[in-house]
Amino acid sequence: MLQRLSSFSSPSLPNAAGGLSVFLVAAGMATPALAATPASALEQQQDDLAAFQVIAHRGASGHAPESTLAAFTLAHEQGADYLEMDAQLTADGKLVVFHDDTIERTSDGTGHINDYTLAELKALDVGTWFNQANPEKADDAFKGARLLTLDEVFEAFGHDARYYIEAKSPALNPGLEDALLAKLKEYDMIQAGRVLVQSFNQPSLLKLHEQSPALPLVQLLWYYPDEENAGQLKEWTDVTPGSGNVDDTDFQTIADYAVGIGTNFIYEGAPVISADFVDQAQDNDLRVHVYTVNDTDDMQTLLDWGVDGMFTNYPDRLLELAR
Repeated sequence: MLQRLSSFSSPSLPNAAGGLSVFLVAAGMATPALAATPASALEQQQDDLAAFQVIAHRGASGHAPESTLAAFTLAHEQGADYLEMDAQLTADGKLVVFHDDTIERTSDGTGHINDYTLAELKALDVGTWFNQANPEKADDAFKGARLLTLDEVFEAFGHDARYYIEAKSPALNPGLEDALLAKLKEYDMIQAGRVLVQSFNQPSLLKLHEQSPALPLVQLLWYYPDEENAGQLKEWTDVTPGSGNVDDTDFQTIADYAVGIGTNFIYEGAPVISADFVDQAQDNDLRVHVYTVNDTDDMQTLLDWGVDGMFTNYPDRLLELAR
């Protein structure tokens, strides 16, 4: 009706914004000028987190070499809500996207990533290993893939994608928080609602929260049986007690600086969290994102539990189930 009214010409409807507004208000309709102020991009991001999120773990890394442009592009094309990645610093202070502390698993080099300059890391092949490990998925296009800087990822996808970035191993990457915040601000990722930052390191997250309260953070947790304590579940960095003993106070402590938790589901074939754990976290205003879920039966179990998102190497599988 509004479209028809806007194109209707009549002496009784002056061609002026004020006259049209009066007419529409009298008719019980809102004009753009009188409508509620739209949510900010950050508010929209928070609203979107209320829906289930498909988080592409190092890109579509079940189909292409992890943390490469090929993996991120495929995940984006498949419709993942977030591109997940790890940020580390090179020896010359450049932010690169790479998971391991050492480079030999996913490149033709050896040693610690922080010991190399960006130029040295750019000489590495980070794609051929995937073809060797997954001959059924091998693609000549993966050969010679180059390690990415965070700049290159942002320049490739801009604000068309959302990013779920782990501030990786702060003890091995001194100054990482400052460098990451500067880069996020340079590309206007925070106010544009395009980024979540995650870490296992609570002090690192607290530092980020202090410097940028608007930046949405996720506290990573990893539960495993403690052999020194009769197999009782333990959290790796002691951010919480074991998952069966977490109380509201523990979750509220996290909620003071984070919008959610990222937790493992399985350890050596056995679940380490429960539906009650998920419910309790959510009751304390925390989103629950579970990593790294590649089996469709596990995906369905967690969907039935009502988790808020999952990290997966196969976003296509999860999208098929969740959507």
